[in-house]
Parts: sequence; structure tokens; C-alpha cells
Amino acid sequence: MSNASSDSIGSGTKTSKVSKDHKKPTAAALKGAIQLGIGYAVGNRSSKPDRDVLMQDFSVVESVFLPSEGSNMTPAHHFPDFRLKTYAPLAFRYFRELFGIKPDDYLYSMCNEPLIELTNPGASSSWFYLTSDDEFIIKTVQHKEAEFLQKLLPGYYMNLNQNPRTLLPKFYGLYCIQLGGVTLRVVVMNNVLPRAMKMHYKYDLKGSSYKRRASRKERTKSSPTFKDLDFQEMHEGLHFDLDTYNCLMKTLQRDCRVLESFKIMDYSLLLGIHVLDRKPLNRGNRCDSRKGQKVLYSTALESIQGNVKDPEPVADDETLGGIPARHKDENLLIFLGIIDILQSYRFIKKVEHSWKALVHDGDKVSVHRPGFYADRFLKFMGSTVFKKIHPLRGASSKRKKNSLYAAKSASQEFLSPQKEEKAEKRAQSMDNLDGNLYSSSQQPDLLPRTTVSFECDLNDEEDIDNSEYRRASSSTIALDDPLPSLSRSQSESELDVYL
Repeated sequence: MSNASSDSIGSGTKTSKVSKDHKKPTAAALKGAIQLGIGYAVGNRSSKPDRDVLMQDFSVVESVFLPSEGSNMTPAHHFPDFRLKTYAPLAFRYFRELFGIKPDDYLYSMCNEPLIELTNPGASSSWFYLTSDDEFIIKTVQHKEAEFLQKLLPGYYMNLNQNPRTLLPKFYGLYCIQLGGVTLRVVVMNNVLPRAMKMHYKYDLKGSSYKRRASRKERTKSSPTFKDLDFQEMHEGLHFDLDTYNCLMKTLQRDCRVLESFKIMDYSLLLGIHVLDRKPLNRGNRCDSRKGQKVLYSTALESIQGNVKDPEPVADDETLGGIPARHKDENLLIFLGIIDILQSYRFIKKVEHSWKALVHDGDKVSVHRPGFYADRFLKFMGSTVFKKIHPLRGASSKRKKNSLYAAKSASQEFLSPQKEEKAEKRAQSMDNLDGNLYSSSQQPDLLPRTTVSFECDLNDEEDIDNSEYRRASSSTIALDDPLPSLSRSQSESELDVYL
């Protein structure tokens, strides 16, 4: 095995022509080589002592040849001979540890069961594989994307240290497999849409409108992925309570500013919608995915709860970490994540934008400069896709009303009938007072008695601990509470004015 920090990610990785002596590898052979290679790389790295990540660790590339008959350092296997390159292994090990992924659990997910191949609804030619436990996605990437990811790693490292709760992709490894004349570069990421939860709707949203409609071929699929114009026609926005909406938009804003700082654009929001009011999923067909979840902060609900300090996973067997939402009369669970962040605003992208702007409105095409793209993306998500559930009028003061009514009722319960009678007489004569409430010779007699009787009840209250505050509160309530001249509705309307 050789370590070469100066080894470029593109050196010797161009897909060469398959010679006559080599047959094109089958899909099963490629998947098996990926699993074997990742298993070897992770096992080899875990056997080495741990240390802090240094700047040069982001550019390290480890290369090893794995012959089918095996060697002193590599196991024998029944696949064709292949070469494995592991990029920044120490940095990616740190990322896995940051999200609580133990090496044994990572190897079990990757290598215990065959990978599940997924269809790709996007325009790219990438292949997607899913681990059997629903935890990880393995995506093939192009040479430029893999190269860009490796350059991105130092900034990505800093961002994850500051914001582990993010909707950005979580990268757990970058590898290159050279097998039978075919070069395959793969990146391991978190799975945004759990397979165990049926997605009644799936969307790939960018915030643009030019050619942002699912094709006819895509619509014929059993689980199509729709786009921006389809969303506006099929949904009138997804409604969240105020706190959830604010957390979601705050997370999106933070993530978009990070992408803008890296000059990244053309990313998408992958959105999955599960309708709870529809026929429930058969538990017999559900896999045990996310049961004993391996990855921290990987569910949608965990990713947006930026103020939650508890690091324990919140996913359960019912919601799988979905975000509760509503659409008209339907209760929903929302799953989402930002995907396709390996497109930088390079020269070729600038040319693409200029060319499309000649034949269409330049502000509506997908490819755009990073700052404009982020602003358009956030505006579309915050106004068209995600909306607030506005509370009822006066709901903000509901807690204050309830607490005041509870205190008033408590004071009334402890007033004896005689004291109530005296209080009513005093209330009726309040209009005749000159403003000096203590001018009456009987008034000082009421305050001590009421104070003592109300303090007995407040000793059992959990929210009030200060004795001076209790005496002040009880005195005020004793004076202001019983107003026979006002009906209940009138008193409530007055409370609305002051609260």
C-alpha cells in the first residue's frame, strides 16, 4: 500500500478502454468490489492510532491493489483484481466519529448485506446504492465532483464543527475503484428519505422555473420525483407551526450562506412527503431501519432543531424523524435535505448561464451565480414551499389569561361568604372614592385577612416562590378581583385590551 499526499485525485482515474482480455465487469461485481474496498479501508484505518486531523490530511490519498488470490495485506475475493484509492481517510473517520458512527456499525451497514440499487431521477448519470439498513447512500460521482469535494473538505470540516445540525449532505467517505478497465468514484452520504416510510410525494426543488417540470417518462414511474412547477400545481404550500418554521428556515439560511461562501450553486432540496391520514404502512413489510439509529443528527427533525442540546437521536418507529406539517386537512411527515452540492460556479457554468439567458429569462434558469441562487432558493422555500400556521387571535396572551384566571379563582375559593359580601360592598362604593383607597376606616382590616388566607393557597403553587411577591399579588387580586358590576364577557374583553 502506498500513501501519496501529492497524488491527484484525477491521476490515472480516467476510464480506459476495456481491452479484449478484459470483460466489462457486471453490476454485481462492481457492488461487491465497492463493499470489499470500503470494508478493507475502514478496517485498516481503525487499526491505526487515533490523532488530531491536520491540514495535510485532507489531501492524502491511500492506494492499494487487491488481487483476487489475496496477498499478505489484502484478503482473497472472488471478484476481478481491482485497485482501491481512499481519499482523506483520517478526515472522513473524524466526520463519522462526529456523527457517532462506530467503525463496527459502519462496516456492518456497508458489508453485511448486498447493496440495493436505486433509480436516479436527475439529469446526471450517477448511480445510487442504498445499504440494507437504510442508513447510508453510496453515490457515484464524476471526476470534477470528486476533485471539488476533496478541495472542499477543510471548509466542510470547519462548518461541521460549528453546525453538526445541518441539512447539507453528510459525507462519510470518498473512494475510487478501478476494476476491469472501469473507474468508479463513489461518495458515502446520509440517507435523506428512509425506505421504510412510504413517500406519497417526492420533489426536487431548486427555486427556478425554466424546465422545472417532471418529464412524461418520470411521471409514469410508481414513485415519480416532481419539480418546482409541479409543486406549485399540486400543493399550496406546506404549513408548519411557528417554532418549526423558524427553525427550518434558519437552518436553510445558514446552509445556503455556507454554500455561497464556497461558490456552490445548482443544488436542490430533496423533499419527501408522507401523508399520515392515508392507509398506514403495513408493519409486516417494514424493515428494522433506524431502529437503534447509528447516525446522530441525520433525520430531518434532528437537523433543524438547532437549539436542542440533547445529542440523542429522536427518531422512533412511527415517524422515523419526520417533521410534522399540514396541507389543507391532511397531517404530514416531511423528510428533506439539500443535495447535489458539488457543482461550483466554474467557467463552464458561467458560459451555460449566459447561453441560457439568451433564449430565456436569465433569472429563472437553474444555473446562476451563487449569491443570486441562494437568495432565490430561500425566497422560494420560505414563501411558496414552507408556510406558517398563524395562531388564533389573542393566542399569544392565552397563557397570561389562564394564569390570571387561575389566580383569581383561587382567591375567590378562599374568600369566605362574609368577606365576599364586604368585597362586593367595597367594589360598589369604589366609584365614590376620591382616589384614596385607604381613607376608609375598614379598608386596612381587609388587606391583612385576605393576604393571610390567599398565602395559604399559594404555598402549594409551583410557579411562585417569593413570599413578598405572593403578598403583593394576593393584595392586588383581592382589590381588583370581585367586580359585580361587570359581566364575565365584559371583564374578558378588558383583559384582552391590557394583555
